[in-house]
Amino acid sequence: MTWSESEFSNVSGLEDVLVGKSEIERAIHQALLHGGEFAEVFVEDRRTTGISLDDRRVEELATGRDRGAGIRVVVGDTTGFAHTADISGAGLVAAAMAAASIAKSGGGGVREIQLVQQHYPSRGTVEIYPESIAKATKVALLESADDAARSVNGAIRQVSAGYGDSRRRFVVANSDGVYASDDQVRTRLFVMCVAAGDGGMQTGYESIAYTVGYELFDRISAQETATKAANRAIAKLVARPAPSGVLPVVLKSGTGGILFHEACGHGLESDHIVKDASVYANRIGETVASPSVTLVDDGTVADKWGTSTIDDEGYLSQRNVLIENGVLTDYMWDLLRSRKEGRASSGNGRRQSYQHLPMVRMTNTYLMPGSDDPDEIVAQTQNGVYVAQLGGGQVNTATGDFVFGMTEAYLIENGKITEPIRDANLIGNGPEVLQRIDAVGSDFDMSPGTCGKDGQSVPVGCGQPTLRISGVTVGGTAGA
Repeated sequence: MTWSESEFSNVSGLEDVLVGKSEIERAIHQALLHGGEFAEVFVEDRRTTGISLDDRRVEELATGRDRGAGIRVVVGDTTGFAHTADISGAGLVAAAMAAASIAKSGGGGVREIQLVQQHYPSRGTVEIYPESIAKATKVALLESADDAARSVNGAIRQVSAGYGDSRRRFVVANSDGVYASDDQVRTRLFVMCVAAGDGGMQTGYESIAYTVGYELFDRISAQETATKAANRAIAKLVARPAPSGVLPVVLKSGTGGILFHEACGHGLESDHIVKDASVYANRIGETVASPSVTLVDDGTVADKWGTSTIDDEGYLSQRNVLIENGVLTDYMWDLLRSRKEGRASSGNGRRQSYQHLPMVRMTNTYLMPGSDDPDEIVAQTQNGVYVAQLGGGQVNTATGDFVFGMTEAYLIENGKITEPIRDANLIGNGPEVLQRIDAVGSDFDMSPGTCGKDGQSVPVGCGQPTLRISGVTVGGTAGA
């Protein structure tokens, strides 16, 4: 199995990560021979670096390499799975037989398969591979971020900064004849600042994360990222208590994508749908949102945190429209669930590593821009809350109920953004929020995130234009 430079950029060393095509075919044949109806081999090599700096002290500097294979065998509705760090031909066969025995004891028969290698153009070009950069240079990057944050204001008392990069190379093949590979490079930086004043201690956070190499820091400076975090902490020192009650809320572009990821996106993953564990189950063709809402999951957006050439089952990443002009049009699908429905995968089969089974997951999920002027959306909101940054949250996919933290927000008074408010929660219901979106801006931005589901974490992107929700519960401590 070989690649040419025209098909993959900078693939030097990729071949030694993967096992040969014949070994993969043999493992799949053995799985089918021992009773499997479907078999899949996923071989992965991952290199990672993580550095954390706390008040200019290096608290952690870790590099790692993890390589192995996961074998999945399906018999009827039963899935057997085995993973191994031994990626030799013998190791793959042993894992395949173990997975087959889990799926079905005994069995027999032979099913012939032919693997046909797929060549897909890469979603992006890496200019500087992070592993080529010295660790001291990466530490110096964090130190420069620390300096920039402290230079904003003497009230900054503590700065924490973190750097991470990963290079994940894998090949995946299955008994349907799929045989594909990908080389994914991701780089990220975060800065958290603590400011102290008469109002106590306040925090500010900012991060950048893209599916690119170390050239990220030629595009976006670490110092600028740190300055944003520091300014957030400083602004909150004079913040008022957040109001409470049902209020109009304007979400700044990019910051609210996580709300729709959690409150709507998870409910549109087909594993929840087939279990009838989603508020969106059996509602294709129904109006589920305001006519101004078009929701998309798109693994093809250049450089974004959830982007990849193929998913972890070997299928091409796609742009999938889930809600169009308020009407539910489709769900997200992985391989096994799409096979049962007699349709193609939507490229949403993802796994944390070779040690995990793939499942239906989002990639980059976002609301499409509209035609409203972002400034006019604020000006036409007499009184409400302007959310510039959302934090973490949780959602019940069966009901759509959610709670999200606001980590940077301001009052809107007489159509103008005025004073900052302290951290508080947004509380609501996903389907109801979609119906209450009454203005959608012409701007757009995205933010990175890490999505957890059933014990697995994967990188995702979230995005949306500036928009207004006509009414949502703000869980503050002051009267509305």
